[in-house]
Amino acid sequence: MKKTVAFSLLVALIFSCKPKKQKADLIIYNATIYTVDNTFSTTQALAIKDGKILATGSFEELIGLYEPAEKTDATGNYIFPGLIDSHCHFYGYAMGLREINLVGTNSFEEVIERVKKFAGENPDAEWIVGRGWDQNDWAVKSYPDNRILDSLFPSKPVLLTRIDGHAALVNSEALKRANINEKTSIAGGELLYLSPSDQNSSRAGLVVNGTELSKHAKLSGLLIDNAVDMVSKVIPQKSKEKIEKALLAAQANCFAMGLTTLDDAGLLKPQIDIIDSLQKIGKLNIRIYAMLSDSSVNYDHYFKTGKYKTDYLNVCSFKFYGDGALGSRGACMKQDYTDKKAWRGFLLSPPSHYASKANEMKEKGFQMNTHSIGDSSLKLLIDIYNTTLAASENKRWRIEHCQIVSKDDLKKFKANGIIPSVQPTHATSDMYWAEERIGKERIKYAYAYKDLLEAAGLVALGTDFPVEDISPFKTFYAAVFRKDNKGFPEKGFLTENALSRQEALKGMTIWGAYANFEENEKGSLEAGKFADFVILDTDLMKCEESKILKTKVIATYVGGKVVYSNTSIQ
Repeated sequence: MKKTVAFSLLVALIFSCKPKKQKADLIIYNATIYTVDNTFSTTQALAIKDGKILATGSFEELIGLYEPAEKTDATGNYIFPGLIDSHCHFYGYAMGLREINLVGTNSFEEVIERVKKFAGENPDAEWIVGRGWDQNDWAVKSYPDNRILDSLFPSKPVLLTRIDGHAALVNSEALKRANINEKTSIAGGELLYLSPSDQNSSRAGLVVNGTELSKHAKLSGLLIDNAVDMVSKVIPQKSKEKIEKALLAAQANCFAMGLTTLDDAGLLKPQIDIIDSLQKIGKLNIRIYAMLSDSSVNYDHYFKTGKYKTDYLNVCSFKFYGDGALGSRGACMKQDYTDKKAWRGFLLSPPSHYASKANEMKEKGFQMNTHSIGDSSLKLLIDIYNTTLAASENKRWRIEHCQIVSKDDLKKFKANGIIPSVQPTHATSDMYWAEERIGKERIKYAYAYKDLLEAAGLVALGTDFPVEDISPFKTFYAAVFRKDNKGFPEKGFLTENALSRQEALKGMTIWGAYANFEENEKGSLEAGKFADFVILDTDLMKCEESKILKTKVIATYVGGKVVYSNTSIQ
């Protein structure tokens, strides 16, 4: 009897000395987990508590250390850090969900048919607004004019924006409401005119503002860059209710693609306030890195209050536009366009503007992110950056797009840690006509993601949606294989500048987080970071090329909570 009691006491003592398991909210196991840590390690399970990662390891290790309230079997699927889109227009994409989708139109006639259909279904719409046409996809690749729109909508304004946002077609009523006429002059933008000799044809030739025009010349309705803004700013604002519905619908689409953080490239304070309010009440759960637009309303507020940061919103940067787009020949080039002699595009603001704003950004402590497509624009901006910055400052100023970079300017990224933020699907969208624009020599330094990586040490990858599709898998595919979503061209486009799979994934996770000053809280699956991750049915690191674009998102988690679940494939 005494021995039994003694034995029982010994057992009790042993168990009382055994470390007590730590509480966890969730353990996810039976997965191949790409942590994207410094060694790019893989593991099998994650332990999560209070929205953050407690630990990674094998299921046996974690279940021995933690007592989870819930366990989830990933059934052998693949887990990656939550995907970051380093350059997009989330707010604009959301607003566009209720407008005419002109992406994929094969002719101007098809554009008109979609406009007519929308107008018939929305007779009470005050404005008819659409986006997504690209004349480079049409058999007739010239810009359209507004005469058909005028005949269909003589008193209702119409704004149809080109896919890149740097050109638009408007009818005469829209021009009237924006107070634009034949005498209007626009800095950093253009008005295009009907050719006087061709005004009676069904598709008029267009003459750029600044050439000698007949006194009878008429506006074509085609606007470039800053001219587009003159019309878009007079469109009435949507109600808060409609904005909320649009943002939540856009969020759902992004979560379904495994996106957990979005870098929205150009927002005004009222837009940021709406996003912040929806995040605070738990309706908008996607994390936003908001670049402030180059606007007085933003300077007036944020220069007084400084940066703004929550777990879901990061406001620490301003976004500027250096030039326009290559597709509309607004990109500012060092030499003439190959397909348009004596034309080099233009800057959207005087050089002094970027220099003065760079000094303000440094003084006020904000990151400077600037859109640059052409090699002349990039040279100007990177020289301003390097003149303004000191190497020890770690300001992480970014150049967005970096589409055409001369060999000499590639060398200028490293000194002050300038970050190239690029969009791989731009390469595979533009490859059909880009060489016609800039020629065989300059194309060697276009969409040069590997060269930029080697020059800067990292690249942040995004889509620029709604300019391109929101799918991060198309981003990955274009970066690694340099092909469009149909697998063209068979051998890839400028493949010497392809990224490896590991580099592409880093560009969509940890390097994107670094570009946002957020590498200590996201971008990899490590203890202490947000439990933002995506479960996929495909191993992006090892699968066959043909399977990448067929990848399905099984579930998306933000802060350890499921924000999207595709139960049909679980």
